[in-house]
Amino acid sequence: MNTPTPPQPLADPCLTAARRVYLCLRQRIVGMTMLPGERVVERDIAEEFGTSRTPVHEAVQRLADEGLIEVIPRSGTFVARIPLDALEEANLVRHALETAIIEKAALRAGAEGVARLRATLAEQEVAIAANDLHGFHRTDEGFHALLAELSGYPGVWPIIQQAKTQMDRYRQLTLPLEGRMAGVLEEHRAVVDAIEAQDPARARAALLNHLDHVMPVLEVTRKLRPEFFTAHLNSRLPR
Repeated sequence: MNTPTPPQPLADPCLTAARRVYLCLRQRIVGMTMLPGERVVERDIAEEFGTSRTPVHEAVQRLADEGLIEVIPRSGTFVARIPLDALEEANLVRHALETAIIEKAALRAGAEGVARLRATLAEQEVAIAANDLHGFHRTDEGFHALLAELSGYPGVWPIIQQAKTQMDRYRQLTLPLEGRMAGVLEEHRAVVDAIEAQDPARARAALLNHLDHVMPVLEVTRKLRPEFFTAHLNSRLPR
């Protein structure tokens, strides 16, 4: 698996120490630069961020509440594995919400909206040419957020994002698969073409085709890195 440069620590002076550590660790875990099963040492994190261990502990506890970190008594703290049951649930939520708004996007986007969507596709082409996995994922998120905005229901996207946190970790593993990013780009193009044609039914079908391609590669990914997955959200890491 190609390992891209990890995102850098957030430097917003308005953030509290705990918030800054939380956001950066979450970004690393979801972006798979901190891998499932990796040990999390609060002392080392505090040293990296130049802070005391208290805000680090607060950040770790919050991530544990989200299922991204696992604290095992008398054993240690680890990046949680990706739970398969959470992937199925996230896929269900995403299908329901995105297909509910895509037809409205097709009717409301207009020429300006289509131009913005095509600009995002161009950014994805650049990311593919550079084999920039993080950049591609970022533009993928931007594409779907823009669909929600153009539908007139921008608030739907943050709900989807929250539901698909574990899915995003899994998707980071699928992007290096041969042809995967190019396939996603073509699926996005089909959605934009339907929106440009102002064809709601075609847009919905194109989006469904795109979303339905996420789960079938799961078995391939699991076989490549079985140690990254677990059956259930609360399954403990074997030591």
